[in-house]
Parts: sequence; C-alpha cells; structure tokens
Amino acid sequence: MFYHVKELQFNARVSKPDPAFASLLLEQFGGANGELKAAMQYFTQAFAMRQPHPDKYDLLMDIATEEFSHLEIVGATIQMLLGPINGELKNAAEQAEIMQLLDGKAKKEDFIHNAMMNPQFFVLSGGGPTVTNSQGVPWSGSYVTANGDPTVDLRSNIAAESRAKIVYEYLMQFTDDPYVKETLSFLMTREVAHFQMFEAALETIQPNFPPGVLQGDPRYSNSYFNMSNGADAKGPWNEGKSPGLGETWQYVEEPFSHVVETNGMVNHKPTGTDRTMESVSSKDKALSKERSQKVKAAVPSGENQWCAYPQNSMK
Repeated sequence: MFYHVKELQFNARVSKPDPAFASLLLEQFGGANGELKAAMQYFTQAFAMRQPHPDKYDLLMDIATEEFSHLEIVGATIQMLLGPINGELKNAAEQAEIMQLLDGKAKKEDFIHNAMMNPQFFVLSGGGPTVTNSQGVPWSGSYVTANGDPTVDLRSNIAAESRAKIVYEYLMQFTDDPYVKETLSFLMTREVAHFQMFEAALETIQPNFPPGVLQGDPRYSNSYFNMSNGADAKGPWNEGKSPGLGETWQYVEEPFSHVVETNGMVNHKPTGTDRTMESVSSKDKALSKERSQKVKAAVPSGENQWCAYPQNSMK
C-alpha cells in the first residue's frame, strides 16, 4: 500500500528557468541510471525476498519507495526549470511571448535543437517531464535487473547507486543555479547512503562470495591471462592473494601456449589454492541444501498469504 504525501522529501527550488538543463536532467527521470530505473529495480527485486528474506524485502521496499520520492523531486525540478514554457505553448497565436523571441521558423527550430537537445520534449509533452532520457529515448524495462538471489541483486544495486551518483556529479557541472545544485547534491548523497545500505545488507549474508551458490572450479578461479601485447601492468588483480577466495594469482604469460599445452585447459591443474574439486563439491552441496531449505521453509506448499493484518492496527 502506497500513501502519497504531497510535500517533497527535499525542498526542490530553482532560481530561474533553464530549459536546456531541464532536458539534461531528464536523464535522471527516465534514463538508464535514473530514479525510475532504481525504484522499479528495487521494487521488482523485493518480491523474491518477501518470504525467505523478509529483512531484505523491507530494505528494498523502503529504498524503492524513497527512489519514487526522488523521481518526484527530479520531475518537480524539471517542471520548474521549464518555467512558463507550458503556458506559452498553450498560446497558439504567433504573438505568444516565447514565439516573439524566435522570429521565423529557422530560429524556432534552432532553439529546440540547440537549447533543448531533445526536440520531442516540447512537441510531445507540452512543456512537462517525459519518461525518457535526455535524448528522448523512452524508458525501458530492460534497465531493470532482478535475478532472485540476494547476493547477486544487492551487488547489482551497489553498481546502480554508483552509476546514478556519478551522473549527478556530472550534471552539477552543467548548471550554475545554486538551488538546483543543492537539490542535485542531496540526491547524489542519497545514492551514497543507499550504496552503504546495500553493502551492509550484503555482509549479513555469509558466505556471499562468489555470488549465488556454486563455488567455482579451483582449476580456473585464480588464473590471470595476459591477453594483450604491449606494456604489461601488475597489481593486486594478478599478483599476490585474490581478495575473495584468498588464492594466489597465477600469471599466465603466454595464454595461447598454455591452452595448447593443457589441451584447451582440460588438463589445467589447481595451483596456488587450498581448494580442491572434492572440497568445492562438498561446499556446493552443503550451501545448496542450506539455501534451498531456507526458501522452502519460508514458502508454504499449499495456501499462501502475503500479509498478516493486525486486528488492532486501526484502534
């Protein structure tokens, strides 16, 4: 059940109209890394978590709902940045103030293309937000990732918050309006907060690496293949211990020769790791049983009910 409060979570303000920046800001309204994408992604992911992981369901629904709040903030800011354009477009006469500033068809088209960068923004919306990105590309459900496994979905969300944060960071470079920057800073900072929430939630699931259940073949989990010619770089991604499994990286200097020598990696042996095929198989079975039982125990096989409504909740 959603309950809408008409006041915004943050008091969005603008000091003056700026249609060009309004068009750019559409990226966070209907773009691939925007607020609608985040809201729908967390909302969709939450369903699979409801019964087996009620704590993660609560987290996802809370943040999804806040993202809808942020969508409202972005939409309100876009509308204010458009200023009186909506009203001017309602005046069909050529004497409308905005049209007097654009003497002739060429100047009008130039204004639309250069100032707005998204011509359909005016033509189709009449001067209001559209569910598109800054280039007029419609929002798509393909932006949403939901895999039904909390170790996977939480990592997707950490990445989503990172991308949204950097878009706000870039957007702030294209406006000199202090009020708009204040709003963008708030929204950007909430991405940082959500990143930490998802990261903390991921840590409550142990083990959570690798994502999912199956552990991965120890013959291939710590091999680094030098797949490019030229100046080679070394770092913690190809020398020392791997951060997830604590294995020693095996640097394969000549990948093609190695593939030939090992019969296409079939005869490649585990090196630099304590894990064996037997230990991996044992852990796969144990973790599969544990995760499966958790879900089965939470989801009844017969009649099911999503909510239990407290009888005294209305008293």
